[in-house]
Amino acid sequence: MRTADTNRGFAVFVAAGATGLGGVIPWIPRDVEKFMERPFFHVGALAVTPWFLVKALVYLLIVGAIAGATRRFLLRKVLPRTSMGSGQQDVFSRWVQYFVFSVGLIIGLQTSGLDLSSLLVVGGALGVGIGFGLQNVANNFISGLILLIEQPIRVGQIVEVGGLLGPVVRIGARSTWVHTGTNAVIIVPNSEFVSTRVTNWGAGDPRVLVKVKIGVGYGSDPNHVREILLDIARAHPQAITDPAPAVLFQEFGDSSLNFELFVWFPGTVMQAGGFRSALNFAIFEAMKGNNIEIPFPQRDIHIRSTESAPALSQPK
Repeated sequence: MRTADTNRGFAVFVAAGATGLGGVIPWIPRDVEKFMERPFFHVGALAVTPWFLVKALVYLLIVGAIAGATRRFLLRKVLPRTSMGSGQQDVFSRWVQYFVFSVGLIIGLQTSGLDLSSLLVVGGALGVGIGFGLQNVANNFISGLILLIEQPIRVGQIVEVGGLLGPVVRIGARSTWVHTGTNAVIIVPNSEFVSTRVTNWGAGDPRVLVKVKIGVGYGSDPNHVREILLDIARAHPQAITDPAPAVLFQEFGDSSLNFELFVWFPGTVMQAGGFRSALNFAIFEAMKGNNIEIPFPQRDIHIRSTESAPALSQPK
């Protein structure tokens, strides 16, 4: 009996919903019903009422949910079976999400009776606003589209831009998030990745060339110094043997013979700091053990003596 009453009540509720807001909620006061149906303004022949805004909000939430579900379905069921990389899958699914939402928005505007040509005035005003006050926002948004299409940088790659070094953790429509070594996330505008010089440490071979500079005294044997540096590089367990380490005799400095050691390291540029530090420790101990001087800049000052000048007569 209770089930039959429930079904009958649901049927009455649905039938009443076809008559409007007052039918859906029959106990709502008549004044509230009039307010919900009172137009705020008109866009062409469309009357914008509170009830229309409620329906529009619900419609947008439904369209957004459908677009998001479409993106998740592509990422979980369809795209993993293709040859696309993870970054390309994220970009493709994001564009499909934007497309589905845009199509749903256009369909909703058309079915609501809104003449899209009437939005040209709004579009013109928006264009003027972009031309004056929203230049940076538009520039960052367009730069974000370029990053998503060309993919010069991807999530997980280590980049260096404007003195900032770290892995990319997120590429958004307006900005890119870069994680630093101090456990902080720096939000960088997308325009900086398009208009300035960017170093991508993760785009190619996952190896880093570590350079260590060293100066020794002029009394040292350059060939002996070269062999010491190569032995240190070969002895380190993390040093790559192919390509082999190399040493260059760079120049005759003001107070030292300057060398530079080149060693390939199998890691990221953020991990190479510890490797370089270990090489420096080993170089210092080796030079000390072989009695090779590591000089510091020195200057010789020569004082030239001159005849004393005659004393000036004091005024009386």
